[in-house]
Amino acid sequence: MVHTRRSRGRGLPPSCSPPPPTPSRGGAPLSPPLSPQKEVQQSLGRQLPGGASVMAKGGRKVAKPDAQRQEKHPCAPAWEFRAWLHGTLKEMAVFVARADRKIWITLILAAVAGILHWYHITTLFENDRRFSHLSTLEREMAFRTEMGLYYSYFKTIVEAPSFFSGVWMIMNDELTEYPLVINTLKRFHLYPEVVLASWYRMYTGAMNSTGIPTQKCWTVNRGEYLSPVQSCEGMGDPACFYVNVIFLLNGLMVSVFFLYGTYLSGNLFGGLLTVACFFFNHGESTRVMWTPPLRESFSYPFLVLQMLLLTYILRTQNVNRRSLIALSVSNVFFTLPWQFAQFVLLTQVASIFGIYILGYIDPRKLQKILHAHMASLAVCFVLMFGNSMLLTSYYAASLVVCTGILRISHCLKMHRKNVPLWAIEAMFCLFGTITLKSLMCLIFGITDDAHISNLLKAKLIGYRDFDTLMYTCAAEFDFMEKETPIRYMKTLLLPVVVVVFSVIVGKVFQCILLQKKVSERNEDLFNHGELFGCVFSKIQPGKLVLAILAIMAYEGIANLQKQWSIVGEFSNLPQEQLLLWIKANTNQDAVFAGAMPTMASVKLSALRPIVNHPHYEDAALRARTKIIYSMYSRKPAKDVKKELVKMGVNYYILEESWCLKRPRPGCSMPEIWDVEDLANIGKVPLCNLMGKNSRPYFRTVFDNSVYKVLEVTT
Repeated sequence: MVHTRRSRGRGLPPSCSPPPPTPSRGGAPLSPPLSPQKEVQQSLGRQLPGGASVMAKGGRKVAKPDAQRQEKHPCAPAWEFRAWLHGTLKEMAVFVARADRKIWITLILAAVAGILHWYHITTLFENDRRFSHLSTLEREMAFRTEMGLYYSYFKTIVEAPSFFSGVWMIMNDELTEYPLVINTLKRFHLYPEVVLASWYRMYTGAMNSTGIPTQKCWTVNRGEYLSPVQSCEGMGDPACFYVNVIFLLNGLMVSVFFLYGTYLSGNLFGGLLTVACFFFNHGESTRVMWTPPLRESFSYPFLVLQMLLLTYILRTQNVNRRSLIALSVSNVFFTLPWQFAQFVLLTQVASIFGIYILGYIDPRKLQKILHAHMASLAVCFVLMFGNSMLLTSYYAASLVVCTGILRISHCLKMHRKNVPLWAIEAMFCLFGTITLKSLMCLIFGITDDAHISNLLKAKLIGYRDFDTLMYTCAAEFDFMEKETPIRYMKTLLLPVVVVVFSVIVGKVFQCILLQKKVSERNEDLFNHGELFGCVFSKIQPGKLVLAILAIMAYEGIANLQKQWSIVGEFSNLPQEQLLLWIKANTNQDAVFAGAMPTMASVKLSALRPIVNHPHYEDAALRARTKIIYSMYSRKPAKDVKKELVKMGVNYYILEESWCLKRPRPGCSMPEIWDVEDLANIGKVPLCNLMGKNSRPYFRTVFDNSVYKVLEVTT
């Protein structure tokens, strides 16, 4: 009835003694001890709530370095780390001991917001799929497309004889791109699966050693025409453990959202407004409740934390090393799980550089922020075994260019005549980033992200090729729906954002016009909430926020009710029949090809080698997929079979619906092929011919209402 699964640090050398206590980093004398209240202020800076007044009272004083550098102790790095750790723990203890009632209320409300979001997304996920009542195979099928691909590596590590053998298996993977052996940790941003698998093995091992059951199993009757299945529920089930940790992480994300809103406003009402806007626009803000294994489900929470840390650094006059380390660490946790995180950070760097050229941030502070970004990018590059898309990204190029501009900005000031400095810096940043990125790709011969430029061309000038149409014909890469801004209007989110943005832009231009020199940096100007001082002098902030929430709630609650009304039950009998047939009637080394979403399921549930998969960001994989998808072109069957044989394919899974489905004109598979295969335009698509008679080049060995398995004849 109950099933469970079974599944260590280094100290300092004894010769190392503590360094002399007098000098500190760089030979500077240690500061006198602070009072507990000063330590709280120093550790919090502008923290919650009312943070604007705390930094003014409790700013950190920086000691000047001695004229002569004292000799460094041989064990200084280790003792510096211990001193840093000791200081951090001490400040945490002081914070807990001296925190006032407002801070505790803030933390409690943040925890409540996180718990509510965790419960919300867990309920939506269960209502949509009845996940707790699905069999293991059905749960795996519920992870469609790239979700199934990512989960397959978690499953590999969990089922391996040991954790390290499982990691070795995914670093030397022979199933994903047959006949190649690839390091999936380098290619697919799989560190979340590695961490979760290690936690799962530790959890089940601990529970098993204590005799505590980790799951309950029962038989589920699926109806008159379907066979009963066994379903297990509890953290001991790998799939349940996997999604539950994701939902817990995204619950914590909303807690950080509350802290962020409270910190920005200096008032609890700011946190309340932030969380309310998130819930009222939940369907537009996240899709974790429908697609938990996607990369942004792991990455998004750390972006919120990263933005909070960055805002703290921008507001703080004297940035300490600890804040920059925290920023770098959050960058690493944000970038490692998601291949598109680099584009988010690119827009962030551009925004910060825009603040700099307008004169609202000191160049030294910007340089420290850029160095923190560079350090985190270098760490990610190493941890991903030299992933080329990180090194040759626009994000990496922008960091180098912005740092270079800071170094030569003094020369630009001296030599400029009538051209404003901000215009010169902006021009150098834009064209320098594009040029450096192009040169890096040319030098290293990297073409993995060439499709991104083609996507931009497709959006701007209507450029079309096979790979571009594969993206633009998908709803996720299409232009924003017309209904999306309307939904933001109804919840009052968009109007409020437009008003706030307009006031900020107007204030910026007013300050620029009043300044005698545009190049003067005045970063303290926007450190406080006087943007709306004239409004709050007449209306209490709480009343204004409550009025906005009341208007938002009318449509926002309706949006939540629509989500709560979604009730379904996952079932995919045709694919279940396909996977069961593959496991029972094909060899373990039989190689499969077909549509990318289906290949992920074949690799996950049937453990058969595949030649293509849904991770489309690799140039070689895009070329492979193009060959595989020639089955949906108008090419002769003889030519298609010849290419499949070269790739070692034994079975091709044909889905006739791919011949017919047409999201919009020009987006059916035969039409996409017509863009490049001009010689065969007008012929009957090969997939239609294979649906009627697959001989002589193929032999139909399995057929149901959705799938047809074609064996490549020899």
